[in-house]
Amino acid sequence: MASEVESVRNFEFTLVIDKLLKDSQVREFADMVARSSRVVLTCHVRPDGDAIGSTLGLMYVLRSLGKEAKVVTPDQPPRSLAFLPGYDDIVPASRYEDYSARLVEKADLLIACDFNVLKRQDAMARLWEKTSAKKVMIDHHEGPEHFTDLMISYPDMSSTCELVFRLLAAMGLYEEMPFEAATCICTGIITDTRNLTVNTRHLDLYYIMVALLKKGVPKRLILKETLEIKSADAMRLNAFALCERLKIYREHRAAIVYLTKDDLARFKYEKGDTEGLVNQALELRGIIYVAFMREDPGSVKVSMRSLGSFPVNRVCADLFDGGGHKQAAGGEFHGPIEQAIERLVAHMPDYDARMQQAADELKQEGYILNL
Repeated sequence: MASEVESVRNFEFTLVIDKLLKDSQVREFADMVARSSRVVLTCHVRPDGDAIGSTLGLMYVLRSLGKEAKVVTPDQPPRSLAFLPGYDDIVPASRYEDYSARLVEKADLLIACDFNVLKRQDAMARLWEKTSAKKVMIDHHEGPEHFTDLMISYPDMSSTCELVFRLLAAMGLYEEMPFEAATCICTGIITDTRNLTVNTRHLDLYYIMVALLKKGVPKRLILKETLEIKSADAMRLNAFALCERLKIYREHRAAIVYLTKDDLARFKYEKGDTEGLVNQALELRGIIYVAFMREDPGSVKVSMRSLGSFPVNRVCADLFDGGGHKQAAGGEFHGPIEQAIERLVAHMPDYDARMQQAADELKQEGYILNL
């Protein structure tokens, strides 16, 4: 009887999860995995929850299949993700340059997660040219470069972790998915959707979350560690930014929050401390889009978020050599942070028509946009 009940559950599961991936890609990826023995999974520089969740999640599944799998990141992952299984096993290339290079050199399969242009690997990008390994891209950003043998690119996915789950389910590996893998994959979905509040285009994403929770995933812990908990210095830094470094441009329904290198030093900034700050600024009543600018060594990091149909990916592509999703994008500016701010402000009128369109659509949906 138990086996019959389980068969019914599996049948129901396959019905509610939409079949969005191309069968040919699933078969090719499964074949590449079957032929491999040493796999390196990697992601973009300054990795977030989706980058680390997708690489670690795949790592655990590959290890369960008997593969020698390792996660190599361009730089140190943020401490906010230290609760994840496998975090201590990650190899940051910026810290272990020779070791990471040897791992890539010996790999027979290289999987790129959560990035689709090589420059997002920073200094680690040069390793792609030297390896003879088969290469796969698994990503959900627009405008992919062709630098892999297999490109699994679906920009309408909420996250790379959603795509990873669908890929593994299509390969028939849901039942074999370890608890650790499910926890990592769930983390990427939660962080990229702000706990299912943005970028949830496919309704069956909620069924995917149920399937992950059935694995015993500690959702409350993930929410606490990724979206809520901050160190005392990080909390003071974020409060300072919103109080002293927030500029509001009412005529454009826009806002900019920024932090200089001196601000970061004052509050002992560590990677991950400003995670979510741009979303806090977007909570301003009547604001349609927000930019967060942080003065990093050598460049200004730009993150943008928006409501409705306003395309911050277009703004980032136009002004900051970046891109991303319509409601969440990023880029960089090489110059003083004051000039980065001036650049965006000077071009705000160029996007007023799109801003007004987004505002009108939101009002029709019932949003109150009084400034």
